[in-house]
Amino acid sequence: MESLGFYVCVADLEDELIRSLGAASVEQIVDAQGELGPFRTLQKQPAWQGRTTEEQLRRFMGSGGRRKIRYAPLLVDALDLTQVPRPLDRVLAHV
Repeated sequence: MESLGFYVCVADLEDELIRSLGAASVEQIVDAQGELGPFRTLQKQPAWQGRTTEEQLRRFMGSGGRRKIRYAPLLVDALDLTQVPRPLDRVLAHV
């Protein structure tokens, strides 16, 4: 499928970016946006206790209306260009 220009993320683009950046870096971005408190609240919810910080961050990005749209450019801007997730790197090389 890659030869046709289709590149697949493991879960979704947020998952790829969170894994590339690392949870600590993403938490710093969340904190800079003034949303560390709401993120900590999500972490305390029984359904999210015991899950990895990466899973919690992915859920947080997918909740709250327009978070995916707001955080996507912030996560991309924080990327080290040598650590771009494969699907994103391949699609950019393809176009």
